[in-house]
Formats: sequence, structure tokens, C-alpha cells
Amino acid sequence: MDVFNGWENFYVIVGSSAGALIGLQFVVITLIATKPIVNDAQAAGAAFATPTIVHFGVVLLLSAIGNAPWNGLTSVAVLWGLVGFCGVVYVVIAARRVRVQSAYQPVFEDWLFHILLPFAAYAVLAISAYATHFYGRPPLFLVGAAALLLLFIGIHNAWDAVTYHVFVRSREEE
Repeated sequence: MDVFNGWENFYVIVGSSAGALIGLQFVVITLIATKPIVNDAQAAGAAFATPTIVHFGVVLLLSAIGNAPWNGLTSVAVLWGLVGFCGVVYVVIAARRVRVQSAYQPVFEDWLFHILLPFAAYAVLAISAYATHFYGRPPLFLVGAAALLLLFIGIHNAWDAVTYHVFVRSREEE
């Protein structure tokens, strides 16, 4: 399709970055898993760690969708819309998990990077799917922006989790 001309390198770079970061996240989680589980750590993991993997996975999925040899933009837009809608629903579930877990008291930065920005990225993805029916190529920039935002959110959240476990939790255990 002509509409995807020039996007191949973008999706290869973003998708491979997401794939590598998923692997790195599993390594970090494996290293952290050797520490004893305290308080409500399992609920905190579901609230903070799992969404990070989901966001990286969505970026990888968007890259695969963007590189697949489609015959038309309608199928791609439907998939983007489904991913965006499911992402919005998932962020609502994640917000509830953040609110009910008691292992960690979230601050504004946590709400921003774990709830507000992911919600915005998935909403933009869903909106771009709708916009492709009217505008064709320009919504591809919205999809690219949503993918990059989810990638940067995942990087921030993974780094935040690692630094929390290294500098805060390990010191509390001493």
C-alpha cells in the first residue's frame, strides 16, 4: 500500500526496541523475584509491572501490524481501533489496581506514567483508527506518536521500578 511508504523503518526500529525491552524487563523481574515478597507486593506488581509489559507488547503488535502486507487501510484501521479500545479498558483496570494495592503509595508521577499518559496513547490510537476513514495518511502520524509514547512510558516505568527496588526497597530490607 502506498499509504505505508516510508513507515517501514519506523516500525522496524520501534518494534525491535519494544521486543528488546520486553526481554530486558523479564531479566529484571527475574532478578527482583529472588527477593522475598512483602506486604501486598503481588498486587503492586499487577498494578505497576504488568502494564509495562503490556505497553511494550502493544508497541510490538503495532509494529507488526504496520509492517504486514495489507491490501487496504480499512483492516489496519479496525485493528488499531481494537487495540486502542482494549488499551483504554486495560488502563481503567490498571487504575483500579493502582488504587487498591497497599504496598506502595503512588505519587503524581506514578499516576501520570501509569494511568494518564497510557490512557492518552490508547485514546489517540483509537481516534486515529476512526480518522483514517476520512484523512488516509495523516492519522499514521498519530499511530506513530501513540507507539512512541507507549515505548517511552514503558522505558520510564521499567527504569522507575528498577530504581525503586535497588535504592528504596533493598535499603528498607537492610
